[in-house]
Amino acid sequence: MISIKQIWENILIEIQAKVTALAYDSWITDLKPICIHNDSIVLICESKAKKSVVENRYSDIICESCKKILPNLSGVLFILPEEKEHFEQINEEPIDNVNSENIIIGEENNLFSPKCTFGNFIIGKSNEFAAAASKAVAQNPGIKYNPLFIYGGVGLGKTHLLNAIGNHIKKTKPKLKCLYTSCERFTNELIEALRGSRYNDEMKEFRKKYRSLDCLMIDDIQFISKTVSTQEELFHTFNDLYYQDKQIIICSDRPPQEIVPLEERLRTRFQGGVVADIVAPDLETRIAILQSEALTEKQNIDDEILKLIANKVPTNIREMKGVLTKIICFAQLTDKNVNDMDLINSALKEYNEDKAEIVDIDKIVDCVCRYYPNVTKADLIGKKKNKEIIEPRQMCVYLVTEFLSMPLLAIGQYFGGRDHTTIMYTRDKIAHLSQTEPKISAQIKDIKAMILGK
Repeated sequence: MISIKQIWENILIEIQAKVTALAYDSWITDLKPICIHNDSIVLICESKAKKSVVENRYSDIICESCKKILPNLSGVLFILPEEKEHFEQINEEPIDNVNSENIIIGEENNLFSPKCTFGNFIIGKSNEFAAAASKAVAQNPGIKYNPLFIYGGVGLGKTHLLNAIGNHIKKTKPKLKCLYTSCERFTNELIEALRGSRYNDEMKEFRKKYRSLDCLMIDDIQFISKTVSTQEELFHTFNDLYYQDKQIIICSDRPPQEIVPLEERLRTRFQGGVVADIVAPDLETRIAILQSEALTEKQNIDDEILKLIANKVPTNIREMKGVLTKIICFAQLTDKNVNDMDLINSALKEYNEDKAEIVDIDKIVDCVCRYYPNVTKADLIGKKKNKEIIEPRQMCVYLVTEFLSMPLLAIGQYFGGRDHTTIMYTRDKIAHLSQTEPKISAQIKDIKAMILGK
């Protein structure tokens, strides 16, 4: 039996096609379904202000979308959180007469965001190879570039490409079974299956779910569990799909050789297809992305303002889009022109240039030397292994990996020609100590404050 949650997830797909991305993110996504009561779907609005806006502007669209899934529905009832308990005590009416033709999301919740397509993915030098490889995979899954491994920093478009591949396959080859999952979800499902395997066939169902796919996408593989069972299961799942010519796509924030812990047999399989990286886009590409977003939102924003935003947020596309969304929301809520400079400056106040100093490797080294006054730059980047030098050097290496997107090999070269595995070990060691040793955590916090000039 389909649940109210699954019903609402399918209704959301209908709504997304009828409103702008800004309207959807600002007013629709936070609505929560409670039940069907008196032939109406009951939705919680988080505040009176939001309830008023949704009722006045979007109730007709929501109702129309609901009827695409539930033809017999008579309307929509919006309630506040304090009214939730009353409706939870009401016997929920059965969900029947569902229009199954419009049901896209089933129990596996295999939804690809309709907002993420190849058509609205802005291509520049920073991502052109990853985009080209993704398109080739979408057009011929399991035939070209298998596996496809995409890596890059946070907010640079990896998840957009995964969704674009999924949307293209669903549109052109609807009979193929595609699944997008995160590494964490894969691990959690495996743990649950292992716990229940004594009493039923949960492991059998788990393997059937993942090994009967035509296309498997796993995001954030860098969080792979170090437990033997997780990596063992992923290895066999990978092999089953690969040798059946099924497409495998993996995303990470780092290349396969820098993922720790990762068994060598998995590492070599990840590297066995195409490995494509995405780096921070140049200014022209960032401006083009913002122009595309403004066009989507039907906002006429001056190019100089878009250039200002692009300069303020140079390394994270997701954050940059968030700034644009914030400006548009400010304009709508205050009834001002979106190009009003007072409004722009208010939205960008946390990105003031006097606060945003450039951080480079020399500045990090200089701050570490000031924090440890008996250590010099020559000590940090040299070959000495004295106890009083090792700790500051390890701290410095960790902070470089935290602040900068330099390849580990390049960091190793800077620190006296050390190899990337040494840098990787150092990074992970300090990261672990920061979680377990209050002294190390405090030192990291203090040096970061020095680097940022706080």
